[in-house]
Amino acid sequence: MRVLGIDPGLTRCGVGIVDGTVGRPPTLVAVGVVRTDPCLDVANRLMEIETGLDEWFDTYAPNVVAIERVFAQHNLHSVIDTAQAAGVAALVGARRGLPVAYHTPTEVKAAVTGSGGANKAQVGAMVVRILRLGSPPRPADAADALALAICHAWRGGHTNRYAAAVAKTRRRR
Repeated sequence: MRVLGIDPGLTRCGVGIVDGTVGRPPTLVAVGVVRTDPCLDVANRLMEIETGLDEWFDTYAPNVVAIERVFAQHNLHSVIDTAQAAGVAALVGARRGLPVAYHTPTEVKAAVTGSGGANKAQVGAMVVRILRLGSPPRPADAADALALAICHAWRGGHTNRYAAAVAKTRRRR
């Protein structure tokens, strides 16, 4: 399964692609960021993200998209920008008929490091180790995107099936 992980952001949108399945080490396909010009208005920056992501989808043909679930931060403006970038990423994947999954930062950290409280350096170090890289991808958004892709390759489908089973059980009550 080819997983495209996306760490959404308005200035830098991290993109990481791995081939992998449950129980096997994933392999790196590509990693990078889609950058936008901060001088542009938000609508045009979102179009730049869409164009950049379209290129990644065209070049690497992923089977599934894993996006970091936006969480509440102290800066409401930055949360809104991040959420808009995540929406564009989901739209690009959905237009291509691909499954789009969301993973929380805690879930990604736990999948990659074994601890939901891991810091960025620990996540980067484990991405290096798992993918057998010489150094962590830069900027950190790129490493985070790879961590998302690894998380989904290892846990994505199973986590989603578990959540669906729990929801089904709750509906029966």
